[in-house]
Amino acid sequence: MSIVWLILMVVLVVIEGATVALTTVWFAFGSLAALLLSLVHAPLWLQILAFLAVSLVLLFFTRPVAQKYFNRDRIRTNAESLIGEKAVVLEKIDNLRQAGLVSVRGQEWTARSEAAEIVILQDTVVEVKNISGVKLIVSPVNPELEKGGV
Repeated sequence: MSIVWLILMVVLVVIEGATVALTTVWFAFGSLAALLLSLVHAPLWLQILAFLAVSLVLLFFTRPVAQKYFNRDRIRTNAESLIGEKAVVLEKIDNLRQAGLVSVRGQEWTARSEAAEIVILQDTVVEVKNISGVKLIVSPVNPELEKGGV
């Protein structure tokens, strides 16, 4: 069984090296734990349990910390850099009618309201909350100015 754990570990490390997603590396550590147990002739059920336990514990508890560390110098590019920016509504945003256009940094973007039931009128200042495909998801900067209704 040692050979299986070793092969699995190598495959997982290669996948992690190719994707740099900080996902499979934790399972590689789990397979290392199982490999060590197999070398001392631990039962298979214990090897599998160790693989799952180590992998999941590392995935859930250390991945967020590792992502912050590795992604802190990452520069957001292109559309992703628009999140958090202010924009002006050029055409009324109405999710039900699939309508809406905003201007941000001198560029026009199709936009939808973050709150599906909210209609945002022209000339309202909004904040870009997210990006969905080629549409900006926005919400009014001054919520008391939101215009409801459909």
